[in-house]
Amino acid sequence: MATTRFTRTAAVVAVGAVSAFGLAACSSGDSGTGDASGEPVTIEYVHRLPDGDGMTKIADIVSRWNDEHPDIQVKATKFDGKSSDMILKLETDIKAGNGPCLAQTGYAEVPQLYVKGLLQDVASEAKKYESDFSAGAFSGMKVGDAIVGLPQDTGPLVYFYNETAFTALGLDAPKTLDDLAADSATAAAAGKYVTAFTPDEATNWLAGQSAAAGDTWFSTSGDKWKVDAEGEGSQRVAAFWQGLLDGKQTLATERWGEGFTAALNDGSLIGHVGAAWEAGFLLDSLDGTPAEGQWRVAQLPDFGAGAMSGPDGGSGVSVMKGCEHPAEAMEFNAWLNTQVDDLASQGLVVAAKGSVKTPEKMLRQFGGQDVLAELATATENLNPDFPYAPGFSTLSTMNETASAAVAGTAKVADIFTTAQDTAVASLKDLGLPVAE
Repeated sequence: MATTRFTRTAAVVAVGAVSAFGLAACSSGDSGTGDASGEPVTIEYVHRLPDGDGMTKIADIVSRWNDEHPDIQVKATKFDGKSSDMILKLETDIKAGNGPCLAQTGYAEVPQLYVKGLLQDVASEAKKYESDFSAGAFSGMKVGDAIVGLPQDTGPLVYFYNETAFTALGLDAPKTLDDLAADSATAAAAGKYVTAFTPDEATNWLAGQSAAAGDTWFSTSGDKWKVDAEGEGSQRVAAFWQGLLDGKQTLATERWGEGFTAALNDGSLIGHVGAAWEAGFLLDSLDGTPAEGQWRVAQLPDFGAGAMSGPDGGSGVSVMKGCEHPAEAMEFNAWLNTQVDDLASQGLVVAAKGSVKTPEKMLRQFGGQDVLAELATATENLNPDFPYAPGFSTLSTMNETASAAVAGTAKVADIFTTAQDTAVASLKDLGLPVAE
């Protein structure tokens, strides 16, 4: 993804007491009284939002806040660079005592940042605004009993499909995993694919599918982490994709390689299990072609846990350690993240509740469908009990095993074994206790 891949992360939810995470030493800092001198409080906010053409610029949103709140002034700084580079800079600045009050952080980054002492627990402030956000999104800012900020955007898995091509094959949007398997066989017989198996996205993509299947990978047992990446849901997901790979009924290609777009453009790829944020750019290459307006977005087929989706991306705005006015920072945080139309213009699938206007581009590309309403439903359907642990980034080893599964030298189930083994090793390397 070119401009919005900053959203590529996954949710973290409360899985037990803070002590279970070895976090008891982290101070709370969850109250703020403003500037006693009577001078305006100044809050610095660092983000990586794209601010592209046609978008409501973050500086303009912040300017509106500043005009309306003379006692709490916000300075917004856009960081141009990779998420990992921004995190490194934040860590350096915080340790030097000059970090910002607020910063954009991916959900999967939150646990490790908290463990490293870079985030504040602002639970008492955050709970004031909890009802403004979907439960699955709000859980993304939790680490044990701590809450470090508020959610901004989400990435629930959904199903994209070419309605015109489906109708020509006598197919409807799949409602269940069995439907998707049957549609795959019908489409493959006609030289088309209703899914793509994308090994370069295995880490978040397959983890999200496990969540949609009802699994919980990370929990606590007493005062120890417990890892279960090979549960019943993961087994269902593995069996499904193994069947499609064995039957050559899915397009096996990298998501961010040329093969995916080429198949989209030539009409051989007519369906895709993808993250909600892909709606903002997935169909760009079809603009001006006969396929423009043929595609739709639907809820993810039932992976065995009912109307449930899994997280595949998203970020929030965290309160950084050292912020002198966390209450005021959270007041702005709540206001910013409920400016739903402004944030949607940035290409985000907003975490806040409320009606969001689907932009003209999406209406055109998806044949007039109210896409953002469909994505909001998916956000509400996020599995609220799918935590991520510190060191989740090391699970990128799943991608390597997924490539081997495509090559036939490994099985899809081996990808989840890789996740299990890597997660346990990573937690131990961080000095965190793990239940065997």
